[in-house]
Amino acid sequence: MRSQHYLRTRRTLVIAAACALLLPTGILSAQPDSGSPGRVTEIGSLSATPVGRADCGPGSDAASGPETGLQGDVPAADRDSRRSSRGYSCNIRQLGNYPGVGGGITSITFDHCAYIGTFFPGNLVGVEQGVQVLDVSDPTAPVLTAVLNEPAMLAGTWESLKVNHERKLLVGTGAPFLTGAGLLSVYDLSDCAHPRLLNPGPGTNLAMPLPITAHEGGFSPDGNTYWASGVAPGLISAVDLTDPAAPRVIWQSLPGLSMHGFGFSADGNTMYLANNFGGMMILDVSAVQRRDPNPQVRELSHTTWTDGWATQHNLPVTYDGTPYVFSVQEAGSGGVKIFDVTDGSRPQLVNTIKLEINLPDNQDVAMASAAGGSLFAYDAHYCAADRPANPTALACGWTSSGIRVFDVGDPRAVREIAYYNPPARTGENTELTNSPHALASIIGPPVLAAPTLLQTILQGQFDLAQAVSNRTGMLALGDLSTDWCFSAPEWRGTQLWTTCADNGFLALQLSPSVYTPPADQHSTIGS
Repeated sequence: MRSQHYLRTRRTLVIAAACALLLPTGILSAQPDSGSPGRVTEIGSLSATPVGRADCGPGSDAASGPETGLQGDVPAADRDSRRSSRGYSCNIRQLGNYPGVGGGITSITFDHCAYIGTFFPGNLVGVEQGVQVLDVSDPTAPVLTAVLNEPAMLAGTWESLKVNHERKLLVGTGAPFLTGAGLLSVYDLSDCAHPRLLNPGPGTNLAMPLPITAHEGGFSPDGNTYWASGVAPGLISAVDLTDPAAPRVIWQSLPGLSMHGFGFSADGNTMYLANNFGGMMILDVSAVQRRDPNPQVRELSHTTWTDGWATQHNLPVTYDGTPYVFSVQEAGSGGVKIFDVTDGSRPQLVNTIKLEINLPDNQDVAMASAAGGSLFAYDAHYCAADRPANPTALACGWTSSGIRVFDVGDPRAVREIAYYNPPARTGENTELTNSPHALASIIGPPVLAAPTLLQTILQGQFDLAQAVSNRTGMLALGDLSTDWCFSAPEWRGTQLWTTCADNGFLALQLSPSVYTPPADQHSTIGS
């Protein structure tokens, strides 16, 4: 007679498969193959090589200790025993923390301040409604100095809260339910602890909405354009901020059904746009950058893949003058892809950064541990390089795998040097009103892993017995047995400043034995 675990596992897989069938079919089916500029090309293989493990030294957090299972995994046994409530660390220790009631989806920092993103409608339940402003002059004791409560800030900033350092501007758009419309607020950060609203009219006044959709957003390098991206539909809008008090849309298009984040070349002329179905579109936006009348945007290439999907954002850098892009996959265990984009019409994949738990052969293990942890399992989300030219390190929020730090001095030979997975806040769901993890935990299975799960089943790489655990039948009411780290960990010398959904703001200290900041360190997320 089959065990209850086995039957529960089959039920979970059936549910995951059904959910996958509801996802866009383009995730699993090949697109037309063409090497012509402006046409779609596809990468069909699944990367099966992990980055080298970090060698943990004395700079780790003694209270947490290193991982106990596969690289990036939080094993089912650790979740059930509440071992995961101590967290895991390697060559990183925590300096300070501002938990609040959760860290939203993504947050951003500037100078000695941090701005905590909001997640609607839970953010309206907390004492401090709106985007919380923290003074992190003392990283061991962040202090709340202001709360931004304009409509866009209250409506949920999702992944739109961004800073332009050159112009000292902060922008966020309102996205209450996956996609929003009309709301955008611009702030002056001359006094970073007390941002000053610049546009009380268009975008902020409810009677004067901007014709944009909102979910993700980011700046051109010069800060004169804020680009707003919706995911349903994938409308992209260029908002002119030459006069921050009077934002206006100067270009708009629907390049694909569902688009996500992006990055820009240093001159602002090339956009590397994330296809939410798994891919990267390279666009010539020089006409918008020049402010041509009736600007025309030209598609240079569109590369798709099945190894990972919901491509989150693209981070452009250069190595000895050669342009590369780190392309970050939000779901499907695709990790971070590294492209040589010397020829924008034919990007060349040169490497993929994956943890052991992301490998095709380990998707069964991932299913066993991630069950009951809700929609996301072990996926990259937002990354920051320590400088745009010849980066030496890349730090990424890796959802349930925590903060991961890599040596990327050679893009073809990447290795992990440190990680910090914050303590799980198991059982505290009702207290974390600004945490998307707490709200999403009404759903148990890691549904967003379904496409890759199906691929590994079809390829004979999935062992049903390995997928069985005590957590297999947890189809609802997830237990927050990990945190979700979505924000980019931003570089501050040997420190990283970031937020995670449940633990809120974190100031982390890297061990000097594994990282020496370059003299021209300049943290970048590409937009």
